[in-house]
Amino acid sequence: MPFYLAAKEMWRLKGRFLLIAAVIALITLLVLFVAALAEGLGNGNREYIEKLNADLIAYKADVNLSVQTSRLDRPTAQDIRRVRGVRDVGQISASTATVVLSDGKPDVNVSILGVEPGRPGEPPVTQGKQLDDLSAREALLDRNTALRTNLKVGDTLTLKTIQGTKEQFYDVRVVGITDGRSFFLQPSVILPHLTWERIRPGVVNVNTSQMVSNIVAIQLQNPNDQAAMAKEIEQQVGDLQVVDLQTAYTATPGYKEQQNTLDTQRYFAFIIGILVVGGFFQIQTLQKVPQIGMLKAIGASNWVVAFAALAQIVLVTTLGVAMGTALSLALSLTFPPTFPIVFTGSAVFAAVVALLLIGPIGGLVSIRYALRVEPLTAIGFGA
Repeated sequence: MPFYLAAKEMWRLKGRFLLIAAVIALITLLVLFVAALAEGLGNGNREYIEKLNADLIAYKADVNLSVQTSRLDRPTAQDIRRVRGVRDVGQISASTATVVLSDGKPDVNVSILGVEPGRPGEPPVTQGKQLDDLSAREALLDRNTALRTNLKVGDTLTLKTIQGTKEQFYDVRVVGITDGRSFFLQPSVILPHLTWERIRPGVVNVNTSQMVSNIVAIQLQNPNDQAAMAKEIEQQVGDLQVVDLQTAYTATPGYKEQQNTLDTQRYFAFIIGILVVGGFFQIQTLQKVPQIGMLKAIGASNWVVAFAALAQIVLVTTLGVAMGTALSLALSLTFPPTFPIVFTGSAVFAAVVALLLIGPIGGLVSIRYALRVEPLTAIGFGA
């Protein structure tokens, strides 16, 4: 009976209920795109570090986990490697450059990452092969760079940097393509460390014995001993701060502030949704007080009235969320790869579940009001 009453009224007032479903669909669109934007911008900051084939990252002490400020030399990396429990280490350096494209295409700003081939820091390739040695004029492109430049394995990549006060151009051969490895909100190009030293902006200083990097990626023999090993490495080597990968990428400048801002927007969208749905069904309940009174007068229980109202709320909310989700995913297919919009299954699922709850939560006031309707008073009010 409750579902019959709910469906009958919705069918008779199709326009009204479709309107509120459309409003819920727009709220769903907003929430999903804010969630996708948070995921996309977060990936742009954390993707490379989050996917590192390492368990810990070592920074210079007292630099507040800043990759740009940290400086670690070759002997320090070797000292870390000698600590018992460490399997392997890899020096990693970061800077920026510009990919120069032919045929008048716009240049692409990228992060250039210097790594030691075959050691932690070099990502596995999905196409092509790994880097050969420290001084090879080779490069790996992350998926984002490959999409924006249309470069493929075997192509020549031209990088532009500023050396002193002059622009310098360097050609390297693309030997492999990895998955997404964005760094500091830019697509990335991974280079052998000595090649990176020659290309990076600034003064060229290539010294194999004293190769200086920003951070050191550390693989452990037992990844479950991260906390204990971090302390052990700091004590034995000294002048280091060693942290796990999550601590490292959340310390990226602006990462927490960016995510908190987007989360606040999402929460406000949920609150707006609750108020809109609650307001609509409250008005609906006030308009049909005589009908509710009549139902109670002929024997309908409060449970029937409550479940009929709840069924309407759930059906309308589900319809609106389904429409909004389908529209969001359809629109996402039209965006170019430069847009930092990333829909992940877990994020979409969590947002959809939360959105499905805004209807029942917002409709609680109207259900409570319907339960308090007195039959005789309602019938008199209707007369």
